[in-house]
Amino acid sequence: MSEKQITVTSPLLPDLDEFNEMLKEIWASKWITNMGQFHQQLEKELCQYLKVPFISLFTNGTLPLLTALQALHITGEVITTPYSFVATTHSIWWNGCRPVFVDIEEETCGIDPDKIEAAITPKTTAIMPVSCYGKPCKMDEIQAIADKYGLKVIHDAAHAFGVEVDGESWASKGDMISLSFHATKVYNTLEGGALVVKDEATKKRIDFLKNFGFAGETEVVAPGINSKMDEVRAAYGLLNLKQVDEAIEKRRQVAVKYRNALRNVPGIRFFDDMPGVRHNYSYFPIFINAEEYGQTRDELYFKMREANVLGRRYFYPLISTFSTYRSLPSAGAENLPVATKVANEVICLPMHHELSQNDLERTIDIILK
Repeated sequence: MSEKQITVTSPLLPDLDEFNEMLKEIWASKWITNMGQFHQQLEKELCQYLKVPFISLFTNGTLPLLTALQALHITGEVITTPYSFVATTHSIWWNGCRPVFVDIEEETCGIDPDKIEAAITPKTTAIMPVSCYGKPCKMDEIQAIADKYGLKVIHDAAHAFGVEVDGESWASKGDMISLSFHATKVYNTLEGGALVVKDEATKKRIDFLKNFGFAGETEVVAPGINSKMDEVRAAYGLLNLKQVDEAIEKRRQVAVKYRNALRNVPGIRFFDDMPGVRHNYSYFPIFINAEEYGQTRDELYFKMREANVLGRRYFYPLISTFSTYRSLPSAGAENLPVATKVANEVICLPMHHELSQNDLERTIDIILK
């Protein structure tokens, strides 16, 4: 009989009794959507937790990206990274814009600021960087380039919930900042997401856009969509917000154990904590140098699966290799050597708040052998 399956992640779940009490309130009020009391409360508490001025909740993490592009009237070309989840690039495509891929840097797996200016053309209107694995990408450098050329910055911070640099929230970097609250994330509302904005007028416009464009009972001010978070998920999110710091601490302890065990293994590279950064330990990627390690990334990946340990080759393959995008001029591997290399080396190890010592030992033993 095989050993129990160790999953790459596990959702943070609120206490069921507490959740049931909140459900009773929702049932009693019969207000289950359309920005009810729990929706408003969660927006307020997330602003406080994330140290941001305004936040608008969404029903998933892709719709904030779509809405940000709409709200900022982005057209033409958007510079972005091929090393991300497909939603990043899909949001650009769905808005009728052309993604322009720029290579990443190994230091953060984020877009390389030194490569951005060469990709700017008269059609460029925005940059969409990603803080991959929750590691802060170089937003200050990216913003400086955007300011120089009059471009907007839409920061895909799906992985970066709660991340801070020198006390400053990384969810405040960019013209608009998109967050994901999917079940696989450090903080989740089952499905969900949010858009962080800088001023009240923009917050009001975003709220119109996510509610069909309605600005009142009879007035529609924009061609919006329906992407509001419901009361059930808002209640769930309020409860998870109370315990997310404890979950992050447990993840940190997992990261420490992985680093201690793997630090001197030839051919294995991983990220250490960055000075001044409050990390959220959302993922623990390792990168395999096959020549030094003695086997390829895929050989290790499938050995892990055979042992019922589910790592994930995250992000492989690159977005630029998918059929929708591979014909773009910027999508060739010769233009993206670092991203191509990293995508062929990465495995994200199991990382969540419920991993036991035995789970970690099983995972580490496979890598050491």
